[in-house]
Amino acid sequence: MTTATEHRQTALLDRYRTLGREQRRALARQASPELRAALAAVEQQMAMDRSPGAMAAILTDGKEKQAKHLDLIDRVFRDIARGHSRKVLITMPPRHGKSRRAARWAPLWFLSRHPDRRVMIASYSADLADDHGRWIRDAINSYGPQIGLALHTGSKAANRFDLANPETGERLEGGLVTAGVGGGLTGKGAHLAIVDDPIKDAADAESPTMRKRLWEWWTSVLNTRVEPGGSIIVIQTRWHEKDLAGKILEGEDADDWIRLDLPAICDSDDDPLGREIGQPLWPVRYGLKALEKIRRAVGERVWWSLFQQKPRPLEGGVWKWPWITDNRITPMAFRGVDLTRTVVAVDQAGGEGDSHDETGIVGGGRTHDGDLYILADRSANMGADTWGHEACRLAIEIQADAFVVEDNFGGDQSAQIIRQAWRDLERSGETGGMLMPRIIPVHAKQGKKLRAEPIAQLASQALIHHVGEFPRLEGQLVTWIPGMDSPDRMDAYVHLCTELADPMQEGLGTQHYTDQRLRGRR
Repeated sequence: MTTATEHRQTALLDRYRTLGREQRRALARQASPELRAALAAVEQQMAMDRSPGAMAAILTDGKEKQAKHLDLIDRVFRDIARGHSRKVLITMPPRHGKSRRAARWAPLWFLSRHPDRRVMIASYSADLADDHGRWIRDAINSYGPQIGLALHTGSKAANRFDLANPETGERLEGGLVTAGVGGGLTGKGAHLAIVDDPIKDAADAESPTMRKRLWEWWTSVLNTRVEPGGSIIVIQTRWHEKDLAGKILEGEDADDWIRLDLPAICDSDDDPLGREIGQPLWPVRYGLKALEKIRRAVGERVWWSLFQQKPRPLEGGVWKWPWITDNRITPMAFRGVDLTRTVVAVDQAGGEGDSHDETGIVGGGRTHDGDLYILADRSANMGADTWGHEACRLAIEIQADAFVVEDNFGGDQSAQIIRQAWRDLERSGETGGMLMPRIIPVHAKQGKKLRAEPIAQLASQALIHHVGEFPRLEGQLVTWIPGMDSPDRMDAYVHLCTELADPMQEGLGTQHYTDQRLRGRR
């Protein structure tokens, strides 16, 4: 039987919830220790009610960190919890906390606000979706009294459970069901459907059969299970132009979707977080240096798709894969090829844009008949004290007669770096008496598209042969589209082939070599 004192305290706590922050602080300062403890519990509950991130931080004693992009996900769920019907597409890079927030803490928070609602979670596999369901189920077991949730005794499976009244144990309407893409979602409908990572990997993304299967499941299964007035959240990294996000954006109801596009590095003026161009998404965990390292590790195609949310077709607007693969030769077959010229092209790091973080160093040669052979790609992220020696060692290895160096960004300095490196190698005996190759400066006056297209045309005519495989260089070639910043490997490649392609030259300009360094080459 409640006492008058308990009634007064209950009324006070109810009124406390309606007060502003300063009023609550003033009341807490005047309260007795017993009442202050009760007010603190109310304050904590109010904080957990505020957002998924706040609930996560409190329940984990601050171990669950918050970030601006995670707060954006929180806002989506808060909006839906207020009763608004939404379709939201969130695209963001891997390893940025999207699944943990959107497929675990946020559904848990939503159910704590609406234990009479049902949530569906789908992922590329039933196992992954079940993992999300199991995590939420276990969290209810662990934190149930704090968040006002309880499981019904007769329904506690990881892939499907119902909620119960924490006091009476009576079954409620709310609960959760999970499924893998392609699987069934039988039973009751969903007030909130969350599709997290619907695509497993690049192989599935590139497969027309798998993309068709995903789209059919999306239209005939998931969409049919959403209750009238319900909401759908799709959160994924981009894999392909025709992945689920791509199909949604080109669909008839594209205008009904709220799109939150969050690239790892901001590249537009209408960023959802208001970032300036060039700013990282989660600088505390992944600063620009860390992202540059990831970019070098994964290659351009994966970087632009998974991390920048701008999937490119496997073949870009200039180069085609068959032009490379159909004309590739093995080092063994190359032994029978006689070259009339060999050149090392260098494109020093330092161009505009974040993609220019490597020094492009590519070596190649040509035959008397005009066929070009790409012999080596030694491009890497390296300083001036390193790349000069690397370029010179490659020149010695392939017996190059010239260096081609772009002079747009410090051409004179680049030439001096090469001369100094060559002198160093002469002193150490590495040159073996070889004459230093001529340094040919080139100034890229034309646009990248105009410089690249003639070389791509040579490739289309089967006149360029790669001796072995150069995955990172080739990946840059076939994914480059006019308008994109061209990476330094590709720029060095274009300079190399441009220099070699003119059969009238023994070096840029009209002068011929006077030291007979090309003797014996025909």
